[in-house]
Amino acid sequence: MRRGLVTQLFAPEQFAALGALLDFGDRPVTQSLDDPRLRTVHTLITGWGCPWIGPEELARMPALRAIHHAAGTVKEHLDPEVWHRGIRVTTAAAANAIPVAEYTLAMILLEGKGVAAAAAAHRQDPAGDLTPQFERIGNHRRRIGVLGASKIGRRVIALLRGFDVDVAVSDPYLPDDDPIREHARVVELDELFASSDIVSIHAPLLPETVGLVSRRLLGLMPDGATLINTARGPIVDHAALVDEIRAERLRAVLDVTDPEPLPAGHVLLESPSVIVTPHIAGALGNELRRLGESVVGEAQRAARGEDAMHAVSLGELAAMA
Repeated sequence: MRRGLVTQLFAPEQFAALGALLDFGDRPVTQSLDDPRLRTVHTLITGWGCPWIGPEELARMPALRAIHHAAGTVKEHLDPEVWHRGIRVTTAAAANAIPVAEYTLAMILLEGKGVAAAAAAHRQDPAGDLTPQFERIGNHRRRIGVLGASKIGRRVIALLRGFDVDVAVSDPYLPDDDPIREHARVVELDELFASSDIVSIHAPLLPETVGLVSRRLLGLMPDGATLINTARGPIVDHAALVDEIRAERLRAVLDVTDPEPLPAGHVLLESPSVIVTPHIAGALGNELRRLGESVVGEAQRAARGEDAMHAVSLGELAAMA
């Protein structure tokens, strides 16, 4: 991982806790998988920017027994051969889900209250009468649709339990006995878009989810509804979304786009109906320490011979974001 990232992820006490479990040697950080020291490494701590680890790289690490990833998905970093060799893989995806869910909750409440639209109108005409807008805003019994019962989607639903909103979820892989059904109405995709004032996307980017939020689904959304995307840009048909925004029929909150970043002057950047943030929903700043805490916990469990709390199986790899 990047050298500067280590001090952002691990507070001194966390690094000391790792040092009590692992022998880091005199140079604990490397960005090269050609480093000869890797031949004796049994635990690898990875993060954003980690290069691909496949059979060739694994051959240079014959003693490797565990990979603790201090970020979310490992899909872009680890070859299935890692699992075939019996190497333990853990991820801090659950820790990274927390700030994404918090961002989503904040945007749901702000959009429900019409904050961005009201602020823009007030900026243009401070003495203007906004009473007509007030009749359409508020979060009481606001209908929220969650697309994807992922770690983040589930945490969003859990956070929404503290508010007087009606929550629906759509996920084709949701088991019949899933406890999430106690807290959200399970619906088909069409109904989710047709019946929600705000739809928040929490699905992984897979071949079958590229363009999932299509022109047809966007067309089902009620006038004035908001689409929130903190997942991956290509899940949304951006050409169709642009048409809806130009027609002033929908609003959007986008932390991810396609392409990312959008070119200067793009309609989604210029429209007052759209909030675009530069991929900030995930862990940043002091939130990175939560990822470090997750790694320390996994290393401690491994040292005690306990099962991992956030293990990644080979079967889960294909469905990861």
